Amino acid sequence: MELRVLRYFMMIVQEKNISKAADRLHVSQPTVSRQLKDLEAELGTTLLDRGNRTIRLTADGEYFANQAKQILSLADKTLTNIHQDQDIGSVFVGSAEARSMLTVAQAIGHLNHQHPRVQVNLVSTDAAEIHQQLSSGVFDFGVVMEPVDKTDYDFLRLPGESRWGLLVQSRSALAQQATVSLDDVAHTKLILPQQGGSQRIHDLFGFTQADLDVAATYNLLYNASLLVTAGVGNALGLDGIINTNQTDLTFIPLKPRISSGASLVWLKGQHLSTAAQALLAEIQAILAPTQTHR
Repeated sequence: MELRVLRYFMMIVQEKNISKAADRLHVSQPTVSRQLKDLEAELGTTLLDRGNRTIRLTADGEYFANQAKQILSLADKTLTNIHQDQDIGSVFVGSAEARSMLTVAQAIGHLNHQHPRVQVNLVSTDAAEIHQQLSSGVFDFGVVMEPVDKTDYDFLRLPGESRWGLLVQSRSALAQQATVSLDDVAHTKLILPQQGGSQRIHDLFGFTQADLDVAATYNLLYNASLLVTAGVGNALGLDGIINTNQTDLTFIPLKPRISSGASLVWLKGQHLSTAAQALLAEIQAILAPTQTHR
């Protein structure tokens, strides 16, 4: 299976039409059709349902497209870093939404000043995706919220903590309170973070899923804020992520105070690229002398 064929396949997926994919690839339609047929024969399955106007992925096609996307991403990153000179390379960082990202952001700024041609690619996502992409080699680093199992990772604790609270509509009765209690949380319709699932909610707040009235879940608080605006419920989340100025939303912190920190993680035993090593060195320099590499 060649990378070129995977690129053909992903272009077909993007365009949903073999002729349009061929035009984008600057090759003939028969060439693309033949490569697709050979790929399906090699895999022993049908990847696409071919309609008169558009094509659709089969269940196997959906799975293969996701895997092909990761393979191509990893291949592109690897080729870039192998062919780099002193100032060329790329780093991929998957990150939860957290104030602690400021340290990483400062390190990226320092790195860019020292090596202007190094590109840092930041992907905002949740812990499950970060773990998966670290394991597959797509991400070099992840920024994850505590508590989290770091058995398979080297890590650096990042400074700063974010306080938990409720994001509510400003016209709601809760918005008139300076703080909210756990009892308030238990008696409102909630939009919960997906990271860590029900176990993390229990560990942090003592609730079980049966204790709560859950309307929806989220992995990025910005999307959750839109649900709050639409009246779906109140979002349990961290402060400092959504700027509520000039909006109809209010963030109310929990009392007693419950906070979470974050850690930078990377796979144990992983050989980091020159660009990734340079970013790690900048982060360590910012954290020194208060922290050391774990």
